[in-house]
Amino acid sequence: MAGRTCHAQIIRVGFQTDILTSNMLINMYSKCSLVKDARKVFDEMPLKSVVSWNTMIGALTKISEEQQALMLFIQMLREGTLFNEFTISSVLCECAFQCAILECMQLHAFSIKVSVDSNCFVGTALLHVYGRCSLVKDASKMFESMPETNAVTWSSMLAGYVQNGLHEEALLLFRDYQMMGFEQDVFMISSVVCACAGLATLIEGKQVHAVSCKSGFGSNVYVSSSFIDMYAKCGCIREAYFVFQGVEVRSVVLWNAMISGFARHACALEAMILFEKMQQRGFIPDDVTYVSVLNACSHMGLHEQGQKYFDLMVRQHNLQPSVLHYSCMVDILGRAGLVHKAYELIERMPFSGTSSIWGSLLASCRNHGNIEFAEIAAKHLFEMEPENAGNHVLLANIYAANGKWEEVAKARKLLRESELKKERGTSWIEIKNKTHSFTVGERNHPQIKDIYAKLDDLVEELEKLNYKVDTNNDLHDVEESKKQMLLRHHSEKLAITFGLMCLPSDIPIRIMKNLRICGDCHNFMKLVCKFTSREIVVRDTNRFHHFKHGLCSCGDFW
Repeated sequence: MAGRTCHAQIIRVGFQTDILTSNMLINMYSKCSLVKDARKVFDEMPLKSVVSWNTMIGALTKISEEQQALMLFIQMLREGTLFNEFTISSVLCECAFQCAILECMQLHAFSIKVSVDSNCFVGTALLHVYGRCSLVKDASKMFESMPETNAVTWSSMLAGYVQNGLHEEALLLFRDYQMMGFEQDVFMISSVVCACAGLATLIEGKQVHAVSCKSGFGSNVYVSSSFIDMYAKCGCIREAYFVFQGVEVRSVVLWNAMISGFARHACALEAMILFEKMQQRGFIPDDVTYVSVLNACSHMGLHEQGQKYFDLMVRQHNLQPSVLHYSCMVDILGRAGLVHKAYELIERMPFSGTSSIWGSLLASCRNHGNIEFAEIAAKHLFEMEPENAGNHVLLANIYAANGKWEEVAKARKLLRESELKKERGTSWIEIKNKTHSFTVGERNHPQIKDIYAKLDDLVEELEKLNYKVDTNNDLHDVEESKKQMLLRHHSEKLAITFGLMCLPSDIPIRIMKNLRICGDCHNFMKLVCKFTSREIVVRDTNRFHHFKHGLCSCGDFW
């Protein structure tokens, strides 16, 4: 209101034609989110400066009116108005929001033509656009060619790597940045922590945490949320909760990160308690919160509680369920053995089922031996994901588990003829800053002979604790002895054996696997942790399994 009063006074005394005054009015209206008023002042200016154009383009940028900003820039060029590097960088930011690759390339060419491509602001804006639009090679090329960089440039390149899943490259870039002696900022720390989370590299994550605390960013809510997510993804849910407890000023983002962490580790009760505490502290759950709490219910088979949260989301918080919420509900019902109800829910959804939803139903059919709905789900998945061999394998396994070997043969023949490749089971373990990978029947690891010898000794000891290889988990139509050998050499068994050989007895053994852990390996881990008095943490595609004192945190439900 005070601004409008000043504007009226300016008109009354006849200063509205003054360029400087009009620029100040455009800036004032922009900062007050009154962009229409800013545009009216801009359009009515008899004379405009570069500052006028820059301010107006920047105002349109802030409210995501990318197309208008681009059109305004074109109009500026047509009128022959002088521009500077800030004008081009502002328009490039618009291209980033739109992922407008063609316009970005045109602006890149234009910046070269007018000799501003080497400018730090323009170069940073260009690599930001390329990174955001998944053209990481172009972004990296731009970064390396820049004669001058700053913290924002490095942060943008780092974020580009992380957004495109190039986590190792992001960590290497951060190390180079540190060696140059530059100061870190909040955005850079958050990106690096996300890279550590993506790789589940606990040692690097702890190092970055120490750097963050030393730099004074430890209390920042976004940085803290990133650390909670990182520790949770590295299997350290206690450490994640310590970070959460240490933040005095919390936000919905922080609560969501912790609830999601609990859900990932099958701590359903903790997730639900935190969900209630969140509301008691005056925070309103959003759609992300509900995805996390529904995931927690899914991992424990709490279908009644899950239905309650689903209804609460709509009734109390007026949130429209998205495909993610429906996907969670299908998973909850399917895991609880209510496969027919899961299918009925898919049929009632206000949108078509996604590959994730049909994949969840197919997995539930495997767990509960439901061939009828497995074939329906598989048919949809074959159409939606023709390149995914895993769906064919899963259907074949469901047939095999039910002894339908003729159907198994047909399914595997179809897979062979399609030339699709099944993802091979692989497990990883980090020891002394080096990651060791194992596949089933591994032969290439330099210590593989010692690992097999140790594994044989371990199996012999476990057999005294009544361990028997559960050959029901090998679904090949081969003789029993062959099945036992295939199961014995699963990648997670090799990784855990190597961990027992190399890691001190007082620290947990943490391994990751790219597929779901099988039932036999799950039983094996429970007995190993009991026999060796070691804590074992396994992260598979579904969740974390914490093995301790002969038990697993999942309660044998996964």
